[in-house]
Amino acid sequence: MNSLLLIGGRVLDPASQFDALADLLILDGKIAAVGPHLAASAPAGIPRLDVKGQVVCPGLIDLHVHFREPGQTAKETIATGIRAAAQGGFTSVVCMPNTTPAIDNAGTVALIEERAREQGTVNVYVTGAITKGIAGEELAPIGSLHKAGVVAITDDGHCVQNNELMRRACEYARMFHLPVMDHCQDYSLVTDGVMHEGYWSTALGLRGWPAAGEEMIVARNIMLAELTGTRIHCQHLSAAGSVTLIREAKKRGIPISGEACAHHFTLTDAAVAGSEQFWKFDGKGIEGFKSPTQPLPVWPAYDTHFKMNPPLRSVKDRAAILEGLVDGTIEILCSDHAPHCNYEKEVEFDYAPFGITGLENELALSLMQLVHSGRLSLGDMLAKYTVNPARLLNLPKGTLSVGADADVTVLDPDRPWVFERAAAASKSHNNPFYGWPLKGRATATIVAGKVVWQLPATTTS
Repeated sequence: MNSLLLIGGRVLDPASQFDALADLLILDGKIAAVGPHLAASAPAGIPRLDVKGQVVCPGLIDLHVHFREPGQTAKETIATGIRAAAQGGFTSVVCMPNTTPAIDNAGTVALIEERAREQGTVNVYVTGAITKGIAGEELAPIGSLHKAGVVAITDDGHCVQNNELMRRACEYARMFHLPVMDHCQDYSLVTDGVMHEGYWSTALGLRGWPAAGEEMIVARNIMLAELTGTRIHCQHLSAAGSVTLIREAKKRGIPISGEACAHHFTLTDAAVAGSEQFWKFDGKGIEGFKSPTQPLPVWPAYDTHFKMNPPLRSVKDRAAILEGLVDGTIEILCSDHAPHCNYEKEVEFDYAPFGITGLENELALSLMQLVHSGRLSLGDMLAKYTVNPARLLNLPKGTLSVGADADVTVLDPDRPWVFERAAAASKSHNNPFYGWPLKGRATATIVAGKVVWQLPATTTS
């Protein structure tokens, strides 16, 4: 069944600037009508979903996830990743190519698309590698990848260090109207750093990762975008200098953009020192915890669930990321959902892999830090999960306009809940936010007019 009538919600579509109490009618997987009192004129027999008191918006898009298939299915599969996405309210996800083997040829693209079709729920889009094997040495067949259906190219998880090679990749990408997404990391500056270089790396005796290691590549990408005219998108920004560089470049009309992950505008490097130090030095920066109704979460120092790439940075950097989101410098929100097996994280901090999961809790953290804090309106925040990523990647998504694909997220922005590990859908559990009292979550996820996930208390009649 791919027809549905959603009754009585606040319909909010950033793409068309529509924001009103209305019904939403879906017929045959497409948006058929938006307006008041549609129940009387809707065709008989169509299921109805009462969404009074909730927000109905275009299906959320996460343009940066790692589903680990093929080759690393002990961490995540397309099936489990899709379930996590649906539970987080996401109707579309974009998979990164650092699988085993890497997505650097048309055959691997076809494999992932076939596996996604078998699941038949959330839309799965694929990115292709910039270089063969994501080794940074030889260009992948960008034309073949485009023909196979990739929506962008990236070596995410790695960064092309050869500037001439990156320039040629940009030139090829422009020929096929593909954006280039880049993991900004200068290896010669970062070396073997494991956390942000600053007070806490010194206090904890851990090797530092300077913010300049990100900022150097952001500056390189700005120059290449200006030189080639190619759209370059800087992934998971974490440093204040990166925000400043992109802000100034956009003022000059350079085709550069950036994204931010919820952990980078919620946490700081003090988290690696343990909960006592984090709440002491950073508690005021976490909007949802000024007057918590639940006990604050506790974690020890050197907890590897706070190890990610790029690393958690200083209070100043977090403030700059928030400022960039507010003024529009950073246009897109995402998770960088990066699952790892438990045993991989249960080692010394130096040896643990980088990365955390995020699909199931990023919406709540974004609501708390951006909307409930008063920094952004709900519509402006949702634009960063809907119309903005759709425009960047030229996806036919991100709107509730009549005739559009009926991908819809229903959410309750004020719903309190605690993120519990036992209820998580991801195959891996490397997430630092388990046990955190959160505010706001998706209550139903609808793809092509079909409800693919609902909170148990939400029923369809």
